[in-house]
Order: sequence, then structure tokens, then C-alpha cells
Amino acid sequence: MNFVISNNSETPIYEQIKKEIKKSISTNELKEKDILPSVRNLAKDLRISVLTVKKAYDELEEEGYIKTVQGKGSFVIPRNQELIKEELLKNIEKHIEEIIKISKLTDISKTEIIELFEYLYKEEI
Repeated sequence: MNFVISNNSETPIYEQIKKEIKKSISTNELKEKDILPSVRNLAKDLRISVLTVKKAYDELEEEGYIKTVQGKGSFVIPRNQELIKEELLKNIEKHIEEIIKISKLTDISKTEIIELFEYLYKEEI
């Protein structure tokens, strides 16, 4: 599992770790029952505090993404597919809101945006 953490970001490092792990789960890079790197190993690889990684893992466990088994590690747990879809839709919604904001600032019509979307969507399939 490779991801980049930025010390210059306004987002706390533990939040960046959570976001990357959630993204890996939602894209199936991490699958059900996959084991995550140990807290110590990930902290060492990222050159950050063990406590920072532990906070990220603790919150991921609270949110139902992973399960930690003492002495065995942290594993991806089965997820409700409807919940995953809802999270993905929420992410898409944020991007659409940004597109709308940009289009209004630049006086690009809804029709032009829809045409662009349909063209790009067709090209990706």
C-alpha cells in the first residue's frame, strides 16, 4: 500500500492516513480481510509518530473500516455496499458543487457543462 502524506498540508497527518486507507478500500486496492501495515511499520515508513498512525487506525476502527486484533494486526472488515456507495456519491457531489461554482464564475452554461460531461463520460467507457 503506497500513499503520500504531506507535512505541508493543512489537513492533519492522521486524517490524510485515514483518507488514503478509505480510498484504498473503496477502490478495492484493499479488500476484505487484507491486513494493514502495523502501526510501527507505517509510522517508520512515513517517518511520523506511532501515536499519529494509532489515532488514524483507532478512528478507522470506530468508523467501521478496520478491526484490530491484539497480537495479529489490523484488518479490513466487510463493508455495507450501500454505505460505500453513499460515501462515493457524497464525494462526487463535492466535485459537482465545485464544477458548478467554477462554471458560474466563468459564465459557462449548464448546457455546456452537461455536454462536456456526456462527451467525457462516453470517452471513458
